[in-house]
Parts: sequence; C-alpha cells; structure tokens
Amino acid sequence: MPRKKKSETSEDEVSEELEEKIIKDIEKTGVLEKIAEKEKKIAEEMEEKFEKDLEKQAEAESTTEEKEIEEKKKEVLERAKELAEKLKITSTEELKEKIRIKKRTDMLVPLEDYVKTGIYLGTRVVTPTMKPFVYRRRADGLAIFNTDIIDEKLKEAIEYLSRFPPEEVILVCKREAGWRAAEMFSKLTGIRVFTKKYPAGILTNTALPDFFENGLTIITDSWLDKNALHDTLDVKKKVLMICDTNNFSKGADKIIIGNNKSAKSLGLIFYLLARGYCKARGIDISDKMPDLDWWISEEEEIKEVKVENNAIYGV
Repeated sequence: MPRKKKSETSEDEVSEELEEKIIKDIEKTGVLEKIAEKEKKIAEEMEEKFEKDLEKQAEAESTTEEKEIEEKKKEVLERAKELAEKLKITSTEELKEKIRIKKRTDMLVPLEDYVKTGIYLGTRVVTPTMKPFVYRRRADGLAIFNTDIIDEKLKEAIEYLSRFPPEEVILVCKREAGWRAAEMFSKLTGIRVFTKKYPAGILTNTALPDFFENGLTIITDSWLDKNALHDTLDVKKKVLMICDTNNFSKGADKIIIGNNKSAKSLGLIFYLLARGYCKARGIDISDKMPDLDWWISEEEEIKEVKVENNAIYGV
C-alpha cells in the first residue's frame, strides 16, 4: 500500500513538472505575447469598425434631415410664389404716391394753400445754405422750394417758438408787404413787433430808456432786418429766421423756408405761426383769429408790387 501511494505522488509531481516545462517553453517562444497582441489588434479593429458604422449612420441621418429640409423649403417657396401671384404687388410709384398723400393730409394747411400763396416761389439767386431746400428751377430761372420741406420747417418753427413766453420774443419785419399780417400776429400772440423801423441798440445798449432783454428774435428777412439780427447775435440770443432762396441762414437757430417778399406768403407764414403758437401756449383766440383769406388778401399783394416797381424804375 505505501508503494502505491509513492507511485501516485511521483506521477503527480512528474505531471506538474511537465506542465511547468511546457509553460516555460511557450513563454520562451513568445506565443502568449503574440496571442495577446493579436487579440488587442482584433479589439482595435472592431472598435474602429464600430466608430465607422456610427459615422455612416450619423451621416445617413444628416443626409435624410437635409433632404427633408430642402423639400420643406421647396414647398414653402412654391407656396410663397402662389401667394405672390394672388396678391397685388404695389409698385414703387404707387407707394411713393401713397406717402405723398399721407404727408399732404398731415400738412398744416392743404397743399393748394401753399401753392395759392406762392410761398414756394424763390428768387433767381440761390445761396449755398438754401440750395438743399430747392426742388427745381422754372423756365424763367426762378428757384422753387419743396413744399413738403416748407411744411416741415414751419412745424419745427412753431414747436421752437412755443418754448418762449410772449414777453421774451420780438418780431422784426421791415418789409412793408408783411406789416399788416405782422401787426395781427402781435395782437393775437402778445409778441412785440417792430415793422417800419427797428430802434438800433434796443437789445444791446443798457443806457437806452427802452432797452430790454429778449430770448428770441424772429427775423423776416436777414437783408432788410440785418440790424436786429446783428444786435441779437451780439447779445447771444436765439434767432428764428424766415429765409428765401437768396438769404444766408448763418446765425439762425431755426429757419422757416419760403417766399419772404410776398404779402400772401408772409401772411400765410404769420397766420400759421400765430395759430400754432396760441394753440401750444393755451391762448384763446377763437373770437379774434381772422380766417386765412384775410391774411392773404390781394390788396396788400398789389400794394407791394407797386412799391417794388417804383423802387426798380425810380418812380
């Protein structure tokens, strides 16, 4: 019995030795490392293939989405085209005309009144400062103001004038064609007016008994009313100036463009200034305000023409 056990033990030992020997021989040959490298390579290839499959799948999905977007875009464009055919497209000229009509409805007075009074008529001389407001020239050489800009400038002037109380404003109008309208403007607004003659130094010479300080001077014509303009600028006060095409607007804080030589035109300007100023300042003139026809009556226009003709021909 002991021998049998010894024999069995020997066989186990031999088997273990052989197994160890085989393992060592395999390690020497590097077979295990090659197998491990091969397995690693296979794993990397499988991973790379998996990534490529994912990319292909994403690309396929993206292509499908792009196709769907293009198809939808095409449908929208076709639909828009159908709608465009059904709708009446307004031409550029029609749109401009609508804008003109809208502007005219917002004017201080109807366009016909601007035309009737000749406020848009300038002179043959156009100064650089007034050139931007000229629309065209007539065949006889007279420059023509843009009526839309005339209206805009009058609105701006009314808003600007309304900032000053009556006692701080003076109106200077040496041109006889504007005297009648200027006097009515003064009566309605309470603004002091100088027509026939502007007293020199009244704004600058403190020694004068009638000296006073004002905040704003309205100049009817910078050529005729130059003394009042210079005095106002000397004391650094504000200037609201009516400018024809032959006037320079230098020194003015705000301008009104238009014909400042015609009784009708000046009448319209003073009418709009008086109406707008009294409304803005809350001055009730409902029972005192003459209608527009009074301001632009023919009588004063004829008188002004006679005066100018006498001056021209030396009569």
